Amino acid sequence: MDEQTFQEKFTELLHRIGELPPEQRACMEQLADATQRRRDRISHSVTELQESLDFLRLSVKYLVFDLEATRRENSYLRQLLDQATRERRRSQDDGEGREHGRDEY
Repeated sequence: MDEQTFQEKFTELLHRIGELPPEQRACMEQLADATQRRRDRISHSVTELQESLDFLRLSVKYLVFDLEATRRENSYLRQLLDQATRERRRSQDDGEGREHGRDEY
């Protein structure tokens, strides 16, 4: 039930309560007030929950973005490391070949 429909029905209920005899009216007015307070608390809680969910969604998006960036950086650094390892092996192989009298051209 949306807020407008609730308010319309609640106003109608208050009007009917106002038509009751005084001894019944007091009890019903208390119940109506309690109902209105509960409805307000629930509405406030739902609003806070929606805001929390929005914040959580945004946080998750930032975390996913950060994770993807970290993966890209990791991949790039692995490539650099692999390249440096290959170059080091080549230079070691070249050095060993020269030490044994094998110059490669």
